[in-house]
Amino acid sequence: MAATVQTKIKESAADKTFLVTIYILLSIVALVVIYPLIFIVSSSISSPAAVTSGRVWLWPVDISFNGYKALFNTPEILIGYGNSIFYTVAGTLISVALTIMIAYPLSRKTFFGRNTLMMIITFTMIFSGGLIPTYMVVKQLHLIDTRWALLIPNAIWVWQVIIARSFFQSSIPGELLEASEIDGCSDMRFIWSVVLPLSKPIIAVLVLMYAVGQWNAYFDALIYLKSADLFPLQLILRSIIIQNNGSGAMDVAKMVERQQLTELLKYSLIVVATLPVLVIYPFVQRHFVQGMLVGSVKG
Repeated sequence: MAATVQTKIKESAADKTFLVTIYILLSIVALVVIYPLIFIVSSSISSPAAVTSGRVWLWPVDISFNGYKALFNTPEILIGYGNSIFYTVAGTLISVALTIMIAYPLSRKTFFGRNTLMMIITFTMIFSGGLIPTYMVVKQLHLIDTRWALLIPNAIWVWQVIIARSFFQSSIPGELLEASEIDGCSDMRFIWSVVLPLSKPIIAVLVLMYAVGQWNAYFDALIYLKSADLFPLQLILRSIIIQNNGSGAMDVAKMVERQQLTELLKYSLIVVATLPVLVIYPFVQRHFVQGMLVGSVKG
């Protein structure tokens, strides 16, 4: 048996220096990204006096959960969580479905007028109707103070349509459609059985983008909603901060205590509001990266 000769490529000093530099830069970037997260979590479970005095810089000081107690002792928080979950799930489903329905036809060369329609859609990224005309449209549709006001007006984002259209153009060849038509497959059956299974990366991208947008949205709720039982979590958290920032007739000790609690609440609110997104992202991260890089590398 012939002996197997293994050769090892020796890295030059320049290559080693380059790799060390890359690792150092990546480590610095990782610290820049991770440190604010650690600081916010540590501040949220520190005592109000430690937070306001600036003694918290990395680890918790005088561990206290007063911020979370103040939050979850407010019954509106649970109502807001339920509403935000509903808006996020329902809004994401509606937005992803509508985006795919408009992006896929625009990706087919046989679709008549697709360039004109795409130009009209893209035009809305530059010029929009404005707040007052949009409010009047929503009012004429009798959507004011209803859940639909947060689901329908901003259901489709133009940038997501462009991303999905580019994916379909590069990943769903026209030959698949022609072969399916020869076999007697209808358009809806082709989309359901062929397009969607091959589009998991871009669907993951759309789901994450729309879900994060829906979860963080509060301006539409501020404009269109009047009933407190319909408010999303973000609007309720905003109201809590405003209430705790309010000034009134009180002695100095109580004023200092309220200011300290308000400062602590800010960090607790950040943790409460971002936790669902941080939990969901690891499960779709692989598809998200794959979908964002679609078309950049062919192999």
